[in-house]
Amino acid sequence: MTTLASGTAASNADKDDLARDALTVLQPGFTGTTAPDWLLRRLGEGLNSVGLFGRNIVSPGQLAVLTAQLRAERDDVLVAIDEEGGDVTRLEVRTGSSYPGNHALGAVDDVELTREVASALGRRLAACGVNLNWAPSADVNSNPGNPVIGVRSFGADTGLVARHTAAYVTGLQSAGVAACTKHFPGHGDTAVDSHHALPRIDADLPVLQARELAPFRAAIAAGTRAVMSAHILVPALDPDRPATLSRRILTGLLREELGYEGLIVTDGMEMQAIAATYGIERGSVLAIAAGADAICVGGGLADDETVRRLRDALVSAVRTGELAEERLADAAARVRALARWTSAASARGAGAGNGTEDGSREDDAAGIGLTAARRALRVTSSAPYVPLDGAPYVAALTPVANIAVGDETPWGVAAELARLVPGTETGGFTGDDAAARVLAAAGSRRIVAVVRDEHRHAWMATALDTLLAARPDTVVVEMGVPQAPPRGAPHIATYGAARVCGRAAAEVIAGA
Repeated sequence: MTTLASGTAASNADKDDLARDALTVLQPGFTGTTAPDWLLRRLGEGLNSVGLFGRNIVSPGQLAVLTAQLRAERDDVLVAIDEEGGDVTRLEVRTGSSYPGNHALGAVDDVELTREVASALGRRLAACGVNLNWAPSADVNSNPGNPVIGVRSFGADTGLVARHTAAYVTGLQSAGVAACTKHFPGHGDTAVDSHHALPRIDADLPVLQARELAPFRAAIAAGTRAVMSAHILVPALDPDRPATLSRRILTGLLREELGYEGLIVTDGMEMQAIAATYGIERGSVLAIAAGADAICVGGGLADDETVRRLRDALVSAVRTGELAEERLADAAARVRALARWTSAASARGAGAGNGTEDGSREDDAAGIGLTAARRALRVTSSAPYVPLDGAPYVAALTPVANIAVGDETPWGVAAELARLVPGTETGGFTGDDAAARVLAAAGSRRIVAVVRDEHRHAWMATALDTLLAARPDTVVVEMGVPQAPPRGAPHIATYGAARVCGRAAAEVIAGA
């Protein structure tokens, strides 16, 4: 009887450990601005990470209260966020970012400035209780038509991307916030958004080694605490499975060849590149088996049912032998190791500073983000700029935003220009008749045409042709990748659509 009871107790303990490990490797999201009861309960059961999105954040003060609520349940919780600065912001999703993104920093090409911007952003995150940032993007934007990376990349030059990736990792982690370098093995040469379908990169191995992998080597050398996998098929590395599900790529290449020892996080498993081809349950099992340590889920699936399904899928896979118990235990151990690092960094006061009650920072007053945005500007004109002689009309030629950026974050120059030139009016336009509608709306006012990736949108290029033919004094502001030949009186390239990029451009237009 005693032996049987002991065996039963041991068996139950093993089951509990297995379920706890399965919860530990998940990084779910949730809806609302306070933690729901189910999430707090799961933290008590072993969940070690929570992902935050724009829907969870109203203000720095509210965010600090939310993260404190999570830590009251589990003091070593990893609170993750997708805060790249620039176009992809969650902290300032309703206003636009105070920091320019990677492409603007790459345009300046001052690695110390990149480190300072990342450090300032890291201190803001730490002040709000966030300790894991799904950034930076280390993708080399070698395909100018890339629909999902673009200005999220430091640029198209491998060496530039590598040195700024390393600087960003160093700056962010100096604030006690773990960097998660993405999207391994490189998402820059894709023509498909993995939110919608599975992209494919057909570059050969020497090109991949020299181009895509170099920034990740730099990030690893800089000590990045996490790396995020990409949902992309790279036949030269694995002809059968996308990187997130590939043992050849995650274990063979990243772990063994590149010598990376930190946490491997998947990109969002609800993205169609995985969900539509494998399903999130099977995809999660395959990812952990391939060498991933943490399953990012919750951008679109943010409920307890998703967490339960994924936990049960992992437990079942271990019991059927599809997933080695040791592999799951190793993944969970890496999650806990990163949690210990962030806890130690917080205890050392790495993110401490002269924060205010609402989480704002003295470094923001110094204007490092605006300084960087001003330095990134490139102004081109075939003739001297003729200053405004009245309030202009700002026409935003608006493309569909990719999901990573989101369409809820304001962009452009109108709001910032209106502060400098009262009476400025604005409108948003899209489609083949955009130019005619702009001319009708603007009347006799000077037109400021604001575009985003003109080279990717034929209708946008046609609209600019028409506007400049009818109104040669039209100011053109390119807030995406400035790939098309510059034109306008003047043409202003901001290398990103962060709020500070809009302000920097508005200062030029207003003659400030």
